[in-house]
Order: sequence, then C-alpha cells, then structure tokens
Amino acid sequence: MKYVNHPVRKKDAMSLLLGKPVFMDDLARPDCLIVKVLRSPHANALVEEIKTEAAKKVPGIEAIYTWEDVPQNRFTMAGQTYPEASPYDRLILDRHVRYVGDPVAIVAGENEKAVDRALKIIKVRYQVLEPVLDFRAAKDNAILVHPEDNWKALCQVGADNKRNLCASDVSGEGDVEAVLADCDVVIDETYHTLANQQAMMETFRTECYLDTYGRLNIFSSTQIVFHVRRIISNALGIPKSKIRVSKPRIGGGFGAKQTVVAEVFPAFVTWKTGKPSKMIFSREESQIASSPRHEMEMHVRLGANRDGKIRAIDLYTLSNTGAYGEHGPTTVGLSGHKSIPLYGSLEAHRFAYDVVYTNVMSAGAYRGYGATQGIFAVESAVNQLAMKLAMDPVELREKNMVREGQIMPAYYNEPANSCALDRCMARCSQLMNWKEKYPCRDMGNGKVRSVGVAMAMQGSGISGVDVGSATIRLSEDGLYNLTVGSGDMGTGSDTILAQMAADCLDCDVEDIMVFSADTDISPYDSGSYASSTTYITGKAVEKACGKLKEQILMKAAEALALPAEELEFSGKAVTHPASGRQISLAELATKFMCGNNSSFQVTESNSSPVSPPPFMVGMVEIELDKATGQVDIIDYKAVVDCGTPVNPNLARVQTEGGIVQGIGMALYENIQYTEKGRLKNNSFMQYKLPTRLDMGRLQVEFESSYEPTGPFGAKSIGEIVINTPSPAIAHAIANATGIWFRELPITSEKIAMALLEKEQ
Repeated sequence: MKYVNHPVRKKDAMSLLLGKPVFMDDLARPDCLIVKVLRSPHANALVEEIKTEAAKKVPGIEAIYTWEDVPQNRFTMAGQTYPEASPYDRLILDRHVRYVGDPVAIVAGENEKAVDRALKIIKVRYQVLEPVLDFRAAKDNAILVHPEDNWKALCQVGADNKRNLCASDVSGEGDVEAVLADCDVVIDETYHTLANQQAMMETFRTECYLDTYGRLNIFSSTQIVFHVRRIISNALGIPKSKIRVSKPRIGGGFGAKQTVVAEVFPAFVTWKTGKPSKMIFSREESQIASSPRHEMEMHVRLGANRDGKIRAIDLYTLSNTGAYGEHGPTTVGLSGHKSIPLYGSLEAHRFAYDVVYTNVMSAGAYRGYGATQGIFAVESAVNQLAMKLAMDPVELREKNMVREGQIMPAYYNEPANSCALDRCMARCSQLMNWKEKYPCRDMGNGKVRSVGVAMAMQGSGISGVDVGSATIRLSEDGLYNLTVGSGDMGTGSDTILAQMAADCLDCDVEDIMVFSADTDISPYDSGSYASSTTYITGKAVEKACGKLKEQILMKAAEALALPAEELEFSGKAVTHPASGRQISLAELATKFMCGNNSSFQVTESNSSPVSPPPFMVGMVEIELDKATGQVDIIDYKAVVDCGTPVNPNLARVQTEGGIVQGIGMALYENIQYTEKGRLKNNSFMQYKLPTRLDMGRLQVEFESSYEPTGPFGAKSIGEIVINTPSPAIAHAIANATGIWFRELPITSEKIAMALLEKEQ
C-alpha cells in the first residue's frame, strides 16, 4: 500500500494553518439577521405572560417569536437514524421551561446591539414550579419533567414520561447471583461521573437562507447533515425536499454537534421572514445550554476466585438525561456493553439501567458516548480487586482479558475477529517500565510517584444501523472526484478516505478531490459519529473504487477494441500487455464525453452487521503532593489496536487529544449547580480544562490487528482514546494514597481533605 498506513498530510492543512476563510462565520452572508434566544432563569416554570411590544420597537429588530408563534410538533434534537431511540419531547419554544437556560423567546434583528437590547426589554411572568435536580430522586417522583400528553417515544426503550423515565432495560446471561455467591472475593462499589462539556474551540453556529427556488438552505457546523434535514423538517412541519443542509470546516465537535443545538432557531426565522439569518452561540451559552456528557452513577458488583479468575460482573447504571432525552436511551447502553466484554471468560453477567429526566441542562453525545463512564467504573473495580488480592493488576487483566477469536456475550454475541489487547498490554507495560514503578515510590519530599492502568474498548459504527456511502467519478483530466456524506470535523476523515481511494485506484492521493456532507449533492451517510467513518464509509469508498475500475476496464476494452480480461489497469492508463497498446485515463474520459450512454461514476453504500471494537491500554505515572493533594501527570503511555491505522500521524493526534480530554475529566472538569438549578461553571474561568502544562509526556504506539470486515483491515479510533485516563489516574491516586476515589473529578481539594481525614 502506497498511502494507507502512511502519514499523509491533511487535505485542508494549509488552509487551516494559513487562516483561510473556511469556517461558518467566515463564509456567512454579510446581510444575515442576527438570531438570539431569551433563556429561562428558572429550572422549572410555566410562562404565564410575555410582553414583547416594547422590544419590537427597538430600531433594527425584525421579529420576536414566543411559544404561541411556533409549530406544536414535538421532535428530538438528537442526530440519530430514524426512528430515533430518543423520545420526541421538544418544541422549538415551549410554554413549559425545564432548565435554567431553556429558550423562552427568539429575537431576530439587523445587528447584535439591537438584539441584545431587545432581549433586555422583554418582560416575562413565570409560574415557578419545584424542580427535580437530584437524578437519584427523579424516577417515579411526583414532580414530572414532562407531564405533557403529546410526548412520544418512537422505539421501545422502556421510556415512560409519567415516571420521569427516558429509558430502562435489563439484559444478561447466566445466574449472576449464584455465581457471585460462590466467589471468594466480591467487589461491591458505586462510582459517579459528572457531566462534562465538549468545550470545542468553535461554538455552535448556523446560517440559513432561502435559495432561488424558495428552499431553506442550512449551512451549519454540524456532524450530521442528513439528520439535521429531518429534524428541521419535523420541527417546522415542512417537507425534507424543501431543505438543504451543508457544512463548512468544523472547529471541533467531539459529539456536541451530533445534536441540533443551534440550527432550529435561525431556520425558523428564515422560514418565517424569508431573510438570511445566523445564530452564533457565545461561550456562556455553549456552557449552559448545550449537550454535555451524561452524568452517570454506576453500581458494580464483581466476583472472582482467589487466583484472580473473574467470574461475574453485575452493573447497574443510573443516567441523568436532564430536561430532554437527546441520546439518553443510547449512551447508557455503552456503559455496560463496552465495559463488561473486556473480560472474556465470565460465567455470568447482568447489565441494567435507568435513564431519568431532571430539571438541568439536557445531555447529549460526547466522545466515548457512555463507554467512558462505564469503563471508569468497571476498570476501577478490577483495580480494587487486584489490590484486595495483592495481585499485579496487569497480571490480573492478562488472566481475564478478552482475546482474539472469543465470542463476546455482553457485546451482542459478536466475535472478536481482530483483537490485539494482549499485545497492547504487554507493549504498554514495557514502555512504562511497569514492574519497576508499580505501585508507588516515595520521593522523600512529601511527594509520591505512582502508576495506574486501565484498558478499554469501543466500537466501529452502530451495527445494522449506520450507513456510509461514496460516489467516485473519473473526470476528463484523468483525476477523480470523491463525494461522501460523512463530515470531516477536524479528524482528517476526508484525507483518510482519499488515501483509501488512492490505493484502490493506484493513483496519487493528490489526484483524489474530496467533497463531503451536502444533502443535495452527497450520497446518504448517517453522519460522523459512533466512530463510524473509517470503518463504514471507508468500506463504501473501497467498494465504489472497485466497481469504477471495472467500468474503466470495460470502456477501455471498447475504445481499444480488445477483450477486457486481457487489459490491465495501471493507475494512469489501461494497458494491453501483449501488444503494448494503451489508453490514458484522460483520453478515455474525454473520448466518452461524446455519444456515451453511461458515465464514469459509481455510488456504493455500506452497512455492517457487526461493529468490531478497537482496543486500548493506557498507563499513567503521576506525582502526588500529600500536603496539597496536587496531582501532576508525569507520563502517559498508550497502545492502541485500531486494526490497520490508515494514517498513523492522524491516529496518533486523535489518541493524544482523547487522552488529554480524559485527563480533564479525571482531575479538573467539575460541573456544579446551585440549589435552584443554575450552572455555576458558565465560562472557562470556572470550568477548568487541562492545558499543555497539565498533560505530561504522552507516548502513543499502535499494535495492529487486521479486521477482515473493515477497509484495508481498519477499525475505528476516534472515541476509544478518551476511555482509559479516568480509571488509570484513579488507580494511580489510590496507589499513592491508599484511598479510592469513586467520583470524578478527583480534585486536589478532595485528595487533601481525604488524606487529612485518614491521618486523624
């Protein structure tokens, strides 16, 4: 392979590096109306009266809309394949506001100054209701977050709005209670992870306009162009054929832009006024009214023999979806289905969950999508088991980890056809010099250095659901145009798909021109989420290129008047080895521009009945100051099995970025609400993110397996990389202090107070 498994520079690298106008606001029309929303100051309230007359008189104000002006069609903002598992529980504007930050009115004006002034003048009288803020008390609470009768669930996910339930289920295999009762050692603990903000550099933003034909055009920083089209159709009550959605370059998403956070408001304004409009979230809005990670509490019971054989895992997850159910029924499943299967020889397992509504900001998709929370809990329990057994946690995992060829009952009975987890563990141990550093070393200055370990798995798309498509066309100059529906959100997916196409067609990667994510032009694609693009869309590219080569050979046979089976495709030309005759691709494409009944163009779609998991091992070395509780990351070693790494440089950057996000989740990112449900962390001054100074030394390597169902043997890498830091860091802190912290983030204050209490 000339390009796959090689470091190729991203196709958009120079434009981004040189600050070219590539993002939404760079390209938006200068005459757009500015759209903002007035937000509720209450966690639970009914709007009794809105006075907008004075605000409408502000010079430059185009329109102000309230709940009385919008369609009464309930919908979900979750970007998921229809029928969505997430309940239809939203209105564009609702008289019943359900969290501090819920939209109350839409204001559109000629400039930001006028809109800001109008927002201050609008007067609202609320009937303030008691909120449900504690997710542990939400299920079957007398206070209902969604009492409305037109709430509906399209899928059977155990949802019941009259019980504050967004989803509920139980699954498993074997007699968990009997096996646990027979185990020598049982770990029985509860773990708690808070919501986390994706904190991407580019906030939510959308431009809308009507084209020559009166169609609504939505130009948005989104991961899900086709889902946006359906969601806006549902919300506005207009046909999908009247909507076009496209995207620019995206300044980060990490799952946040798998939810239609901003699009619906300017879309409504443009549809009503006929004028172009745009909405750009402030950083404060992105903090208080977006789609963060789900808060989860996980109760783990894990049973083992004295020799370290893990026999049973019982996991119950309580997930907080907040005021609305976006991604609630789907994220929670990953907390069990992508943590329990890491252990391949269980005699029994059980996974149960409840997802509840509360009166806080609704949660959504974030890199790792529930697996991150579940892996923190299960891996922490395994590390506690190792400590209880006085056993090296690496050896404990080597004894129990899933291995290639095993069937994974807790992972929908899929086989582990490609699994280098054992090699990842061995290599990571070597890189960290684990045996010498484990568990800790007293530095003699009040500081302790210690190490921690965790392993993880994820998936490659949603099996039996996700669809990726690709159109490949030979142009008259002998080069290729590749059109895909997936959206590159900074990961470099346009580049890796071009690498695959270049190897399939034996040409230079520069010969592949990529166009992506436009509902009018691109073939259908579920979107850039669930770690699907490399595996799902990449296979579509591979299939399309193969068929185009066949088409080229047939046309060359016609042009040369020779049998197709005697011809060879050589990248730039088609050759007849026996006679030496050939025709270049440029000549061939030009020749058939006249009197031709078929085009040099192929579209192929791909879906997979399986979702082969990538695997990863992470090890961290920390230095902990016992006086202050300060934790410094000294070293982080990561070894990843993503099948064939299509572009090792981009895969490495993905891994490093995910690790740093995981460090933030473990140590710093602390969501806090007041007793009335107002989020305290509404800026980066209050919401601490890790910087370059907080990440220590990162070293990433790959242990390649070969996934037979993937393109060029590839699996995904985008999400798994965030999953190991939290349990590994919690483990290292326990090794340094002898104290287990089961709630994230583990701040220096928590550590210092716990050490002080331990000494008393």
